[in-house]
Amino acid sequence: MITARNVLESSYDRTLATELLEAYTEAKHNYLLGGHRLSAVEGGRFCEAAYRILEHLTKGRHTPIGVQLDTEKTARALESLNAADFPKSVRIYLPRALRVVYDIRNSRDVAHLADGIDPNLQDATLVTAVLDWVVAEFVRLSERVDADTAQRLVTELVTRKYPVVQMFGDRPRVLRADLRASDTVLVLLYHRGATPTTLGELTAWVADSMQKNLRRTVRTLDDKALVHLEGTEVLITRAGEHDVESRKLLEFDSS
Repeated sequence: MITARNVLESSYDRTLATELLEAYTEAKHNYLLGGHRLSAVEGGRFCEAAYRILEHLTKGRHTPIGVQLDTEKTARALESLNAADFPKSVRIYLPRALRVVYDIRNSRDVAHLADGIDPNLQDATLVTAVLDWVVAEFVRLSERVDADTAQRLVTELVTRKYPVVQMFGDRPRVLRADLRASDTVLVLLYHRGATPTTLGELTAWVADSMQKNLRRTVRTLDDKALVHLEGTEVLITRAGEHDVESRKLLEFDSS
């Protein structure tokens, strides 16, 4: 199965790609668990890996990890590149997006209140959104996969993942035993985002007690327009996403 990690680690310097993805994963994890300040910190680490990837992509070498990175100099060098040699995303969009995250990490006070208003949530929300876009853009620029696969990987990257679903290999498991079958299905489909899920996969992922009537459960959700069932494939609808979010099914404690 092709993943964003496969694409990035085979398209760019492997060490830098791994560093980028580790920082990305930590930033997202901290954000979803409410660690907004830590999310911004990981955003800075992410940016240093991303700047180095851009250096390596355009020069064939990069500032070694552990050596102070002059991000402003790097950004100026990227902006001065010949437009015929590198796309605008590499020269302009990515460096400027990274600058925003880097400045929040270094210039904003992510540890204290500002004028009595805590900026950590809004900062972390911006940081994680930019990180989503940057990783997705690196996937798109890799040209290692066809357009349809790249779009699927990008969509999966920007879909919010929640700690209530844990991956065991390729198998997701909902960690809330209090959910009924229909809600468990909705959470799994929400987690999958735009990736179609088969009835067979759902059957394998839910608890044994839910398997016997799973097809009926999915059809009921389809009748309510919460999912879209076509043949053996199921996708969550916008109405289904709203239902999951409004009833807080993605939280460990929904009381």
